[in-house]
Amino acid sequence: MSIAYLGLESARQLKNVRSLVFTFAVPLVMLLLFGGIYGASGAVDKVTGLPWIAVTTVQMAGYGGMMAALGQAFTIVTERNVGWNRQLRITALNGVGYMISKVAAALLVALISIIALIVVSVCVFHTTLTFGAWTMAALGLWLGVIPFAFISVLIGQFAKPNYAQPLFMVIFFGMAILGGLWVPLSVLPSWMTNVAQVVPSYWLNRLGQMGAHLSGDVLEPILVLLGWTVALGALIVWCYRRDAARQ
Repeated sequence: MSIAYLGLESARQLKNVRSLVFTFAVPLVMLLLFGGIYGASGAVDKVTGLPWIAVTTVQMAGYGGMMAALGQAFTIVTERNVGWNRQLRITALNGVGYMISKVAAALLVALISIIALIVVSVCVFHTTLTFGAWTMAALGLWLGVIPFAFISVLIGQFAKPNYAQPLFMVIFFGMAILGGLWVPLSVLPSWMTNVAQVVPSYWLNRLGQMGAHLSGDVLEPILVLLGWTVALGALIVWCYRRDAARQ
């Protein structure tokens, strides 16, 4: 049942044109815009030691991956509104299977977005990183978006249709800013940098940068993101079972 539902969810995600536009087109335009500014200069970021265009690519790939993961929330809200979740609860699909199917479908779209943006950066700006560095950066970003897929499921379970979009925008833009996915945190007030280290988007960006730098010191971001994932996953399963018990 979980495998069949996973196939259904994946197909639905890839057919959602509006979601794909925001997942691919927006970060692509931003990459081309900022890449045109920083790509030709060959400047190096003093904090990471990476070329600015590589830093920008990691930021935009993380942005696209996060958007792909969080975008699942609207699908879940719609399903709740039309009663689809009630139908699922009388099937053999349990809470863990439901959660894994939603998260896996979001990760598929996120992986495509991350790889596509990296390929554009390499082809258009000839970003000077090795294949191994790009592979590790993509892997770090892909694993780093897992908590955001869980957040999207949680939003979908709680949010009412009228409030889903405002809640999504607050969470998405807040995460993007605090994660340093739009502008470097170094240009923001110091208190925002301190707050940023609590949210998963900061560690998503860090994990991508460490991968691009081929840094072996990735334990801290992995542990933080794992903590977010476990906590959110437990909450999602509990909510699903609670709702099922009410039926």
